[in-house]
Amino acid sequence: MEEKLVKKLVTSLKCTTCGRCYEEEDVNILGHYEDLWFLGAFCPTCRARYLVAAVIKEAKKTEPVSDLTALEVSKFEKVDEPTADDVLDMHNFLRNFDGDFSRCFGRR
Repeated sequence: MEEKLVKKLVTSLKCTTCGRCYEEEDVNILGHYEDLWFLGAFCPTCRARYLVAAVIKEAKKTEPVSDLTALEVSKFEKVDEPTADDVLDMHNFLRNFDGDFSRCFGRR
């Protein structure tokens, strides 16, 4: 795992003394052995220093969970990804949509 990513993960933590969130520059990587990382954290607000030991494992890729059939999956694999214009068109549609699906799909 990259050191920059490990520092980024630590920014989700807060100082246990004052509650301030850490910034990347507040964290120094002291070393690691396999998945065990040792970090130093400094809080510039309250000036507290911490030694952090963390086990950080990279997530293994998992198969997507879906209720689609194999035929449906193959159908959607051939569809182009939505463009920015597609997203804007949907945004404009939904902005004025009143929730009446029957009228939207022609059933009354």
